[in-house]
Amino acid sequence: MGAKTTSFNEIAERYMRNPERRAGVEAESEKLASAFQLMKAREAAGLSQAELAIRAGVPQSTVNRIEHGANTSFDTMSKLAFALGKKLEVRLA
Repeated sequence: MGAKTTSFNEIAERYMRNPERRAGVEAESEKLASAFQLMKAREAAGLSQAELAIRAGVPQSTVNRIEHGANTSFDTMSKLAFALGKKLEVRLA
């Protein structure tokens, strides 16, 4: 008799049953969604990370970190949104 295999979905489902783990995954998902939105807006504006950083008055490394999912302040995100001609929205759902 062969070894039983477990699918990724089965492992993920078991992992997500733990409320603390689920909260952590959801928090990371939100950060990555925000990072993706910033990158999309920057690229749509035809700007490099360095160009956006100059317009926003922040270091280029800050833009890079945010686009890779790092935490940042509301103030920094506001500067970046303004530099892109966008409005920053925060929603509690």
